[in-house]
Amino acid sequence: MRTTELVACQRNAFDWLGPAGVRTVVHRWMRLVAADAELAPYLLGIDRPRLATHLAAQLTTALGGPAGAARPAGGAWRRLGLTEEQHLRVLDYLAAVLWMLDLPVDTITAAQRIASAEQN
Repeated sequence: MRTTELVACQRNAFDWLGPAGVRTVVHRWMRLVAADAELAPYLLGIDRPRLATHLAAQLTTALGGPAGAARPAGGAWRRLGLTEEQHLRVLDYLAAVLWMLDLPVDTITAAQRIASAEQN
């Protein structure tokens, strides 16, 4: 399935969450990453509000909201120097937050795919 098809089938998730809900998801997601003893050092010195804004824009698009000018979130995490295993754990934290909201598995998977996309 292409990214545009994934985004199209996620429209209801964004409509249900809204912009405030997406910001809450990102806040919880970043808190889980920051609470991880292995990942927390990668956030030292990072402009977290800027990262959160970027992630919220990307997640909005991933969940079917209006497309912004955000670069793929995967690039934001990878620029921190994470290993592949650490990057996957960051995506697992996103899945955990979305799972707690009782979103469908296909929505969670699509959000992870889009959030992990690399910038070309």
